[in-house]
Amino acid sequence: MTRQIVSPEQLDMQSPGRRDYWVALGHTSIWGSHLIPLTVIVGPQAKAGEGLVAFGGNHGNEYEGPVAIKHLLREIRTEDVLGRIVLVPVLNVAAFRVGTRESTGDDGFNLNRLFVEGAGTTPAMAGITHRIVAFIRQAIWPHVDISIDLHSGGEVARFTHWAVWYCQDDPAADARGEQMARWFGTQVVMGSRVGSPGGTSAGLFQDAVNRGKLAIATELGHGSAVDVRGVRFARQGVLAAAIHNSHLRGTIEPIGHHADGTQCLVRGAASVTAPYPGHYEPLVDCGEQVGKGQTVGLLHDFYRLDEEPFAVTADAAGIVVAQAWGARVEQGQQIMMIGEIIG
Repeated sequence: MTRQIVSPEQLDMQSPGRRDYWVALGHTSIWGSHLIPLTVIVGPQAKAGEGLVAFGGNHGNEYEGPVAIKHLLREIRTEDVLGRIVLVPVLNVAAFRVGTRESTGDDGFNLNRLFVEGAGTTPAMAGITHRIVAFIRQAIWPHVDISIDLHSGGEVARFTHWAVWYCQDDPAADARGEQMARWFGTQVVMGSRVGSPGGTSAGLFQDAVNRGKLAIATELGHGSAVDVRGVRFARQGVLAAAIHNSHLRGTIEPIGHHADGTQCLVRGAASVTAPYPGHYEPLVDCGEQVGKGQTVGLLHDFYRLDEEPFAVTADAAGIVVAQAWGARVEQGQQIMMIGEIIG
């Protein structure tokens, strides 16, 4: 296949067929552009404003999403597409190029904290990371009603594999979101309201919700590695959402914890914050169930060797959904998240 280099204004998101693009956003350091890969496939039943978009590489050191979407680019046949499918294997190309969470080689920002008013459209917010936000808002959101943002922990945290949907007041819409999340096959499925514990702020997930999209996000690995189950869950979730929402012809069978009935439906995620910098020793693993008041980790201060470590305790009974990946943690860093099991 040949990828065409275009500006965001030149994208054709409506004509039937498949188009593979490099979307050019001007570079501020070299005479050239950042190139974002984007594939759009439009079928005969596509409707204006409806479609599914899957993003990988929101952070530059999270690889399950990019790998899974790269596979899907080869697997999805144009003749099987009924509606509109948009695949963006690497969204934050500036961060991906240097393999970091933030765009450290350019403006230094974290893309998933920049979905704010004026991003990419005002002089004070004109760096590449802000302009990626503007690209999504101007070129992608008008053509889709389902957003899937494939994350993993990078080097910040390790996670129990999870998929989260935004809770809706409409029971039918809420059930639709829950089922989309369940079809990833992850151990944990979480309903979230933006701004609640476990929710996100100023991120892609929230921006999709604010613009009326059905939003799904995931955590599918950690350690800047490629998790074999994480890739499998990512691929499954995107395909299932496309098939069940009439964008792709075909059938699909459940996998993982969805198939064997061991998924945990979780509400919220209470976090424990490090009161001082130190070295974190986990006493339980991600995915384990813990009791209220149980000591689940220790924070050691090696400049005070003769003092007892800070005991990380569970504020509520539930399942460990995330904890710090590296031993060294900063003051104020979240070192553990525990979700309440409700089903």
